[in-house]
Amino acid sequence: MVNNPQTSSPLVGVLALQGDVREHLHALEAVGARAVGVRRPSELAAVDGLVIPGGESTTIDKLARIFELAEPIKERIAAGMPVYGSCAGMILLAKEIADPAKDLEGRPQQSFGGLDITVRRNAFGRQRESFETDLDFKGLDFSAGEAGVDPVHAVFIRGPWVERVGPEVEILAQVDPDKARHTDTLHGLARIVAVRSGKLLATSFHPEVTGEKRIHELFIRMIRGEA
Repeated sequence: MVNNPQTSSPLVGVLALQGDVREHLHALEAVGARAVGVRRPSELAAVDGLVIPGGESTTIDKLARIFELAEPIKERIAAGMPVYGSCAGMILLAKEIADPAKDLEGRPQQSFGGLDITVRRNAFGRQRESFETDLDFKGLDFSAGEAGVDPVHAVFIRGPWVERVGPEVEILAQVDPDKARHTDTLHGLARIVAVRSGKLLATSFHPEVTGEKRIHELFIRMIRGEA
């Protein structure tokens, strides 16, 4: 790669097969990155980091294989490329999907893997059960003011949650049982909605749709080796 993300504005790709690609491109540019859509292996090879956007995880999975991007993404994750996945992106980064969708031949959807977590798709309910809440989010000390770190305002749209984390995975945020639209789905338990493991970051929610830029800034700091 010709770009050195530690000394210049990193070039960050957004997987542009389906989902809220434009919103992520704008959020990345707002925090000082150069952002490009990624649809081909050659474009993937040029970036310093990758965002996997929200959308339909099954569709992104299928298109990634059709466009011959799935294996290159897996290879770059294994080689240490920083990746941030939001909502569907979290599902695609998970090592295990608790309730994978199946195609017409009964084959379960695939993921790129990398994060030692188990996720459950659409765990917070359907589209009409989308909700917003404020979260305490670890790792945002760079944004602290006199009153400390402001909470992250999070929007959940058919979001997954994390049911299991491996020993190397850090929990960054959880939703309390009384904060979700359908609290009975939480069964009285806080649910994990943001995690990090090394250079991999994932959230169940969509910071790109609320104007919340600190998650993207954290990701840029990860690419630069500052976080």
